[in-house]
Amino acid sequence: MKARLKTIILTALGSVLAFSAVTYNSCKPDKCKSIRCAYGGVCKDGNCLCLSGYEGSQCETITRDKFLGVWSVFESGTMTGQPANYTVSIIAGDNITDVKIHNFYNLLTNDVYAIVKGDSLVINRQSLNGRTVQGYGYLDPDKHYTENGKLIVRYAVTIDSSGKIDDYGLYPNYGGTESLWNK
Repeated sequence: MKARLKTIILTALGSVLAFSAVTYNSCKPDKCKSIRCAYGGVCKDGNCLCLSGYEGSQCETITRDKFLGVWSVFESGTMTGQPANYTVSIIAGDNITDVKIHNFYNLLTNDVYAIVKGDSLVINRQSLNGRTVQGYGYLDPDKHYTENGKLIVRYAVTIDSSGKIDDYGLYPNYGGTESLWNK
């Protein structure tokens, strides 16, 4: 009888422990249960991890959209002498992180291609209309400008036939100043 009582107590105790373990683990909240990430983003520990080209708390924003539109350019290069004021337009490129800049340098008839990475713009080296262009830009969150601030662009244009460089802050030794763009 003692052995049977011992078996019953051990079985009851085992059942209580198993029930407690299941109950404890099932009460742990799933931090991702109510979160939906857009554009292929994945939830981890209650936060969305976004694919390249997307941002926001739920990956709901296309990163390059803050660069799109018409920008007023104010700049003075090392070869031009006089300050220039003109407009460029930035449109979406073929890939989600690509943009095309029309009227870059106020002279190029072909679009300059750039890649968006967060609040930055990378202009890889490319040859257009007898010139080679390269540089980068970044959004400066100045509240006096649009919701995305102003765009600071540092670039250089090499005249292929002569090798002369018109610098806009890309090469510190040349003395050019950065180009300021705003909407």
